[in-house]
Amino acid sequence: MTGLVQGVGFRWFTCREAKSLGLTGYAKNLPTGQVEIVACGEAGMIAEFIKIVRVGPSYASVSGLEVEEIECDQQFTDFSTR
Repeated sequence: MTGLVQGVGFRWFTCREAKSLGLTGYAKNLPTGQVEIVACGEAGMIAEFIKIVRVGPSYASVSGLEVEEIECDQQFTDFSTR
């Protein structure tokens, strides 16, 4: 995620939305000012999640989103912030 995505509750928002969709993984701030999100779950729920985070919380301004499909080989038991 790029844009105004740090210091606006973006990771908290992401975590809440991911949990509501039954996804696991994490969201973390990067030193570049971006937020990295790894989300694992059903394809339909991932698609819905992407729509939600593309908008973000009210104080955020998402200007870019890069989606990369990866193998969720890590065993996440929940969605967390890092």
